[in-house]
Amino acid sequence: MEFIRTRIETQVMSMTGLALGQLDMENPKGDPGLFGPQAVCWQVHGDFPSMLIGGICALMLQMLHPRVLAGVWDHSNFRDDMLGRLRRTGQFISGTTFGSTHDANWLIDKVRNIHSQISGIAPDGSRYTADDPQLLTWVHVAEVSSFMSAHLRYLNPALPLDEQDRYYAETALVAERLGARDVPRSTHAIAQYLERMRPQLMCDERTREVLRILQGAPAPSRMARPMGSLMMQAGIELLPVWASGLFGIRMSEFKRSLIRLGVNRTAPVLRWAVRNASVHRARRRMGVV
Repeated sequence: MEFIRTRIETQVMSMTGLALGQLDMENPKGDPGLFGPQAVCWQVHGDFPSMLIGGICALMLQMLHPRVLAGVWDHSNFRDDMLGRLRRTGQFISGTTFGSTHDANWLIDKVRNIHSQISGIAPDGSRYTADDPQLLTWVHVAEVSSFMSAHLRYLNPALPLDEQDRYYAETALVAERLGARDVPRSTHAIAQYLERMRPQLMCDERTREVLRILQGAPAPSRMARPMGSLMMQAGIELLPVWASGLFGIRMSEFKRSLIRLGVNRTAPVLRWAVRNASVHRARRRMGVV
């Protein structure tokens, strides 16, 4: 049984930002980082299954903004290394949530520097920059709203509304430090923001190509392939109805039920197996069992 547990954990860890090996989540002892273990974002970001599902959903949502898509299309190697992109995104989220103060600040400065060097012209002729405050806000909201949706669906549907609001207020800190402005800080404000953004969103051939590449991304191993396929389907199923409509995705209620059942049966095994994820290491750093 221990052998199976270790094998599963090894496969899971290979898909996370920890696989990049740049952060020491266990030191320095007692350093709470930007938030500390009492934060709601530690609860939400500490669950690998729901975060992976939410991350897939978030990436699809983000690509519906034409200038965000243009920046990724022109300046990212996602077409050749989708798993690497997901790992780097995971590293930033886990590092700014669970990492030491030094590492969290290093990651924020690193991303700000990368963003400052990215600019271009979108297909419609409009100019984009990766440090555009409006684009940063969109990327952030697409991300955290998807994480929360996955958390409520697959881990804790009873999370109180005031705790959900706390989560959005906490994570707004990182978005603002990256340069985002007018970041919504509550469930109600998030919903209003998404509604206001809908007229700016679109799905074209390049957006659909991102989805095809995401669906075809290789798993880190044959053992991880079935789980990765299920999580991919769950991320797509998590999309808001209006976003699914833009992608032209049609999914029966029966298929939705099967996906959710599959996740609800698989996720407890993953949670049982994983003992050394970022949240566990950060808790050891803080002396929290």
